Amino acid sequence: MEKQYYVYIMTNKNNTVLYTGVTNDLKKRVYQHKEKLKVGFTCKYNVSKLVYYQIAQSAFTAISREKQIKGGSRAKKIALIDGLNPDWNDLSDTL
Repeated sequence: MEKQYYVYIMTNKNNTVLYTGVTNDLKKRVYQHKEKLKVGFTCKYNVSKLVYYQIAQSAFTAISREKQIKGGSRAKKIALIDGLNPDWNDLSDTL
């Protein structure tokens, strides 16, 4: 079985901050964000709600997609989230 990679977008409770990341263990990574186990941007801005993710079959594909999303405008990120999760629910409960 090949390893899966994930590109994800998280936000804070007011949906004012967007954070895009990549990981090979989405459940673990979301837990780390929620519990503030990694000091940095997500800890500083209370980013704890998973609102978007997509699966990639390789690390290269996932990193390329992450860079594409990060390079896009906030409006494009919002459109991505709205297309998958129009109510901006926390998707971590479904992992």
